[in-house]
Amino acid sequence: MSEQANQSKPVVAEDKKGDKVQLLRIQQAHNGQRVDNFLMREMRGVPRSRIYRLIRRGEVRINKKRCKPEKKLQVGDQLRIPPYTGTESREVAKLNPGLRDFLLDNILYEDEQVLVINKPSGLAVHGGSGIRLGLIEALRQIKPDWKQLELAHRIDRDTSGCVVVCKNSICLKHIQREFKAKTINKTYLAMVHGSWPKEIKAVDAPLEKSEVKEGEKVVRVNESGKPSYTAFTPKEYFDGATLMEARPETGRTHQIRVHCQHAGHAILGDERYTQLHAAPQFRSLKNLCLHAWKIEFSLPERAEKVSVEAPLEEQLEGFIRSLKNSQ
Repeated sequence: MSEQANQSKPVVAEDKKGDKVQLLRIQQAHNGQRVDNFLMREMRGVPRSRIYRLIRRGEVRINKKRCKPEKKLQVGDQLRIPPYTGTESREVAKLNPGLRDFLLDNILYEDEQVLVINKPSGLAVHGGSGIRLGLIEALRQIKPDWKQLELAHRIDRDTSGCVVVCKNSICLKHIQREFKAKTINKTYLAMVHGSWPKEIKAVDAPLEKSEVKEGEKVVRVNESGKPSYTAFTPKEYFDGATLMEARPETGRTHQIRVHCQHAGHAILGDERYTQLHAAPQFRSLKNLCLHAWKIEFSLPERAEKVSVEAPLEEQLEGFIRSLKNSQ
């Protein structure tokens, strides 16, 4: 099938106010894709914060109805995209050779449907809100023939480790269904402040997302929030810190970080959620000590599961080694 046949074809129309809007009919290639992810690609360079604002205001509509960012597109849907000025649009940054080589060297698994990459900390999974180049944009530059390349899920910019990227819409829908059904196994490594009590085997605390100044997201434990559950297992104890295995059963924003803070043992290097009484020797840490270590998932029409483990970044591995040597 040609690339043109895979694309949604825009029609320009006028709304009741006389503004010109784009009406796109969703094709098979984008079936099951989140509307926010679709718009970030379609409205290339427009800040992510503005796209979310357009959705919240009801200016983006599916079949003439308001929608939420996580709404999944279906074949035949009519998507309304409001007019937006080019002044807010920024070109995607060009991929530098160093990052290109790093990403190619850190593909942990790849077949005809999917790839799993060991994302470095500091690299966002996608661009927007002042970020001109994210993981997905970089991969599209590396492999421009991968026309349907999309993120299957997200991890925080400062978190390193496994990220699953799908090469076609069938695989994307399948893995998104698995995430929704909670059949994908994810294990993180987190270095936390203090000595984690062995009796705390899980944190079951609802999370609510809010925004503070300049659009910065902050997540808090709140009874009115969404149900959130993370299982924890101490892996190794150090002087003033504990290396933890964390297994989130839900996928809320900053879930592991906030649950660790809620348990009284914030993650080392987490400037947003670290408590003031953290051990002095760790307060100068700037890198978040959180790593998406393992992931296990199934693929369409394949019996065996894919299981991938991401090696620690050199900096985090060196930090753990220094803690061991100081004991």
